[in-house]
Amino acid sequence: MTRAARLRDLSDDDLLPLEAEEFLSWMAAERGRSANTVSAYRRDLDGYWRWMHALGLDLLTVAGTDIESFVSQRRGVAAPASVARQLAAIRMLHRFLAEEGMRSDDPTGDLEGVRVPAGLPKPLSEAEVTSLLDAVVGSDPVSLRDRAMLELLYATGARISEICGLSIGDVDLDHRTARLYGKGSKERLVPVGRVAIDALREWLGESGRRHLAPARFARRGDAEAVFLNQRGGRLSRQLAWSVVKHYGRLAGIDEGHLSPHVLRHSCATHLLDHGADLRVVQELLGHASVSTTQIYTKVSSERLMQVYRTAHPRATKR
Repeated sequence: MTRAARLRDLSDDDLLPLEAEEFLSWMAAERGRSANTVSAYRRDLDGYWRWMHALGLDLLTVAGTDIESFVSQRRGVAAPASVARQLAAIRMLHRFLAEEGMRSDDPTGDLEGVRVPAGLPKPLSEAEVTSLLDAVVGSDPVSLRDRAMLELLYATGARISEICGLSIGDVDLDHRTARLYGKGSKERLVPVGRVAIDALREWLGESGRRHLAPARFARRGDAEAVFLNQRGGRLSRQLAWSVVKHYGRLAGIDEGHLSPHVLRHSCATHLLDHGADLRVVQELLGHASVSTTQIYTKVSSERLMQVYRTAHPRATKR
């Protein structure tokens, strides 16, 4: 069978090989990876499996040179970060197969990694954040929800999945804190600024959330969700993303430069700009390693140099 015929023979409904399904189950059950992380592994391994299937290869016999060819092919069509992420999933899969005795070797052991250019986050300026937050002007339940969500994203530097996963019991309005569940279900308690708390009070008060809550929730977890959609279910990441984009357009912010994660970048950068300790920002963002947080110090340093060059009267004059 030709490669094209094999590709046609592999329908979208076909499952991954049993060995890959066992690996994904192990990642969820034994390693505690979230459903979103496991879904990302599944997408990366699906592309790998389709490539193998088209060439008549399988997980138990594929060689390192074959995988090297796959990575080389991917380099030509995908961004380095995407290729690196996919290769990481492939490495973990084959390491699992070797450790479980499903094959006697790990064909990825000698493969070179994919170098990803160091990218700097592009935070909004403080004026742009103010414009974004001020773009929510209504007092209807949806506007109250959107204002509270945007304020909370910027106040805490939380990931959008952490905000969507918030339950009412995770928020302490009196003590101005929120309990967030990050990657690997790691829990952290973060402070919430007064402005965000006030927005949350309005949303959770008489004029807000209860007007979107249905008489009967479809799922048990939705009943405790802080943020609801207009059908009374827990707000999804996709809808939250569209909310950020919508108010960005109203505020005149470049849509290609705006996402929920940009608010996370902005929170961290502005904290460091105003003298926050790096370790404090690390704890706030839920970074496992301070080296991940250190990228923001470079952003702040570059912003400092830019301000200095434009503001100091003798910075550029000879």
